Amino acid sequence: MAKSKSKKPEKVVLAYSGGLDTSVILPWLKETYGYEVIAFAAELGQGDELAGIKRKALASGAAKCIVKDLRKEFVQDYLWPMLKAGAVYEKKYLLGTSVARPLIAKHQVEVAQAEGATAVAHGATGKGNDQVRFELTFMALDPSLKIVAPWKDPKFELTSREAAVDYAKKHKIPIDQTKKKIYSCDRNLWHISHEGADLEDPANEPKDNLFTISKPVSEAPDQPDYVTIGFFEGIPVKLNGKLTSGVRLIETLNKLGGKHGVGQADLVENRLVGIKSRGVYETPGGTILMAAHDAMESLTLDRETLHYKQQVALKYAELVYYGLWFCQLREAIDAFVDITQRNVTGEVKMKLFKGQCTPAGIKSPYSLYNTDLASFKMGAEYDPTDATGFIRLFGLPAKVAAVVNMKHKSTKT
Repeated sequence: MAKSKSKKPEKVVLAYSGGLDTSVILPWLKETYGYEVIAFAAELGQGDELAGIKRKALASGAAKCIVKDLRKEFVQDYLWPMLKAGAVYEKKYLLGTSVARPLIAKHQVEVAQAEGATAVAHGATGKGNDQVRFELTFMALDPSLKIVAPWKDPKFELTSREAAVDYAKKHKIPIDQTKKKIYSCDRNLWHISHEGADLEDPANEPKDNLFTISKPVSEAPDQPDYVTIGFFEGIPVKLNGKLTSGVRLIETLNKLGGKHGVGQADLVENRLVGIKSRGVYETPGGTILMAAHDAMESLTLDRETLHYKQQVALKYAELVYYGLWFCQLREAIDAFVDITQRNVTGEVKMKLFKGQCTPAGIKSPYSLYNTDLASFKMGAEYDPTDATGFIRLFGLPAKVAAVVNMKHKSTKT
């Protein structure tokens, strides 16, 4: 009787960063479920973090490690739309991690389809937002794939980062983290985030040695730097008058802004899952670009469009934060935003000094600013008597209400 062929193990594609969580999850998936694990890593501008990542993944038990350079796509298809929309979550968070997750998950799905995998996995915890961002993208792009989330699996006994460190040591998994250096960090071209450890208590001030891509403000230079950013239809295309690729432009602004301590945000934010969390963010280049873009719009958008767009920006930020990048509403808002950006072209000179970035000059061929109209000096271009009738009509509802209220008050006394 012929022997039956042994069943091949199922393939799972793991979003792999080489950090603590995914480093322990990779062997755990093999050990617990017998998966053939394909590690997928995205190059998004995280510096030297990907150095040796293939070797590390294979040493940890991966059958294969696939690395894709997604920096150009990240900038053009994710960061620039978000910048044009003016999306900022809860006034401070420039959504660096939030906007990257759908891109990673999108390519993870593509790798799974190409490799014949039946499942996709991530290392996000059951308390955070990233689990939602990954899984909503998986569902939107290929609902046939099984989603494996170890942190929510009852069999996963590593309930803390300290336990994960112990597991890594026991299984001889190479990691950089220790129990004394336990921050959870996420870095890409746009920002770096810091969470956990002493930051979990909002009463603790972030330590100066926490900052990675920017100097503490106390160590910033005593002289400012100036940089000029050129926009075309809302997209930054020039740096100090020279055409510059998006990736290079952000990298340069990160260094310059980081030198002056620009873009540091300490925020207690409202997670989608209902928990308040505390994070410290460094977004030097993104902060400069957001401020410059706001300045450009102040010159080129009419009042009604600008005010309505500010409302739309809040919704856009929520969609990104909540992991709803691949949804119809985000695409519809992009269409609206693109129309508003038709005349957002020109140059903004930014001053960088002691943690601040402020506009130091704006010009545009489509400027709606009229010097003669804005001047305190009265001239032929503006007839002040027109204001009299305008104010009478504009204030008429308030006047009528006041008359009624006074009459009502008099009948009571």
